[in-house]
Amino acid sequence: MGDGILFIVSAPSGAGKTSLVKALLARDPGLSLSVSCTTRRARDGERDGVHYHFLDRDRFRAEIDQGAFLEHAEVFGNLYGTRAADVGRHLESGRDLILEIDWQGARQVRKRFPAAVGVFVLPPSIAELENRLRGRGTDSEAVIAGRMTQARDEMAHFAEYDYLVVNDRFETALDALAAITLAERQRLSRQRPRLAVLLDQLNTLD
Repeated sequence: MGDGILFIVSAPSGAGKTSLVKALLARDPGLSLSVSCTTRRARDGERDGVHYHFLDRDRFRAEIDQGAFLEHAEVFGNLYGTRAADVGRHLESGRDLILEIDWQGARQVRKRFPAAVGVFVLPPSIAELENRLRGRGTDSEAVIAGRMTQARDEMAHFAEYDYLVVNDRFETALDALAAITLAERQRLSRQRPRLAVLLDQLNTLD
């Protein structure tokens, strides 16, 4: 394993996770976003290999059987997964990586990468989350109800994460997310191999 840090960011639909991660990536050139696989169809403007690796269900199932995925789950009828080899190569290169996945995927990832840092993004309230989902103007009442049920289930797992970020004011939440990545890079356990020469010198001082 290289020196790269694996960050897991989870949130219920409508909490603003994707926007926060996109802004964080723009701010921090030392971070990259893992490209997941999915069976859902590409949306307008999405490119294969950039936004997702778009697979049909047969190929996705075959890769599951081959043990290719670090984690995988079915969400709203579509399969999503992260290839273990992709994550391993990235971390071994020394670069930090963000996985945008749900709690089920996060639990699977931590079994393979126990040092992964988990961040859960919460809305300021349940009512505000529902307002945000309705504000999109793209979903029916049935879809919104389903997303709210899914959101409550997702948020019930917040205690499995290392950090909580409440996305009330976007810039404040973004600053909090950036502070987490910065602080994790300064951990003694991570700094020790990077500063080996200096720390060895310090150990020789009386």
